[in-house]
Amino acid sequence: MKYRLPWGEIYTDQLENADIAILGVPFDSAVSNKKGAAEAPDRIRELSRILPAVTEEGLLLKNLKVYDHENVEITLDWEKYFRKVEETAIELIGSGKFCIFIGGDHAVTIPLETAFTKVHKGEKIGIIHFDSHPDIIDTYDGHPWSHACTQRRALELDAMKPEGLTFIGLRSFMEEELEYFEKHPEIKIINAREVYRKGIDYVLETVKEKYKDYTKIYITLDIDVLDPAFAPGTGTPEAGGLSTRELMELVREMVLTLPVEVVDIVEVSPPLDTSDITSWAALKVIYEVFGAVYRKRNK
Repeated sequence: MKYRLPWGEIYTDQLENADIAILGVPFDSAVSNKKGAAEAPDRIRELSRILPAVTEEGLLLKNLKVYDHENVEITLDWEKYFRKVEETAIELIGSGKFCIFIGGDHAVTIPLETAFTKVHKGEKIGIIHFDSHPDIIDTYDGHPWSHACTQRRALELDAMKPEGLTFIGLRSFMEEELEYFEKHPEIKIINAREVYRKGIDYVLETVKEKYKDYTKIYITLDIDVLDPAFAPGTGTPEAGGLSTRELMELVREMVLTLPVEVVDIVEVSPPLDTSDITSWAALKVIYEVFGAVYRKRNK
C-alpha cells in the first residue's frame, strides 16, 4: 500500500494533535566531501508513504500522531538560513512534542542544538552523538560552521558542558580532535571497536549511568556511524562501523530509558545510495523512535 501523505495513517496536519513533530533541514553546503544530503528529507518522506505504521516487534502505531512541518526553505544566505532553522526548531521543541529533525549535513545540528539549549534553559542537558567522526574541529575548510565543527560549537553554548557529551561509534580522527580529547577527558567516547567487542548492553549501561541525573538529552545521529555495508549513501563513509541492528537497539533503548526529547538524523545522501539502503535504514530507526515514544507515553 502506498499512502497519499507522508507518514501514512499516523500523519496529522495539526501540531497540537501530534505526539511527534518532524522538520526537514535540506542543507548540504557544509560538507567536506560529497553532497546530496539535502535530498534526504524528501526521500525519507517518500519512503514513509510505503512503510506501515508498526514497529519491528509488531507494535501498531495507529494511535500515534505525527505532524510534519515540512522543510526549512533553502536560502543562499548561510547565516540567515541557520537563524531560520533555529527559530523553527525553537517553535517545535517549545511545543512540548518529541521532535525528529531530518538533515541535511551535520552542520544543521549546530542551530538545532542551539535551539534545544535555549528552550531548555536551566535544565541539565546532555548530547549523545552517533558518528564515525567526532566533528569537534574548531574551523574546517575555513569555516566554523562546517559539518566537522558541530560539537565544538555546541560546547560554546552556556548550557552545554564537556562532561555532558558522549560519542558513540567513532573510528576516524584528526590530530586537532585527538588533542582536544586529551584536554577534555570528561568527554565520553565509546568507539566502534568497543561497541563491537563489549556489546550494546555495555553501551546502554554506560550511558544510563552517565546521564542518570540529566533532565534533557539530544541525540544526533550521523548515518555514517553505520558501516558502509549498511549505509553506502553518505558523503564520508568509514569502514568498520555499527550494524543497523546495533544502531536500532541503541537508539530505541535510549529513547525509552533516558530523557531524550530530540533526535536528528543527518548525512543521508540519496544520490550516493544504492537501492535506498541508507534511506531505508534511517527510516527504520525513525519508526523505532516512534515506537519508543509511544511506549513511553502510554506506560
